[in-house]
Amino acid sequence: MSDRTVTATRFQAECLGLLDDVAQTHRTLVITKRGKPVAKVVPADEPIDLRGSVTFLVDDDELIEPIDVEWDAAQ
Repeated sequence: MSDRTVTATRFQAECLGLLDDVAQTHRTLVITKRGKPVAKVVPADEPIDLRGSVTFLVDDDELIEPIDVEWDAAQ
C-alpha cells in the first residue's frame, strides 16, 4: 500500500478529518509544500496492556506492618 499525499494547504484545512482517516485506515499520509514532501503522519501504535505485568513481592499486610526501629523524623 503506497503513502497518500496531500498538500500542506489541504492538510491545514482538513487536519482533524485527515488525522481520523490515518487512525482508522492505518495508512501513512505525506504532507507536501510546493510538491516536495515536508512531513509524514503515521498511525500511532496501540498502547500495550500493562495489566498483569506487575509482581508484588509482599502482601498488603506486610507492606503496612509497623517496624520495630526507632527513628527521629526531625534529623
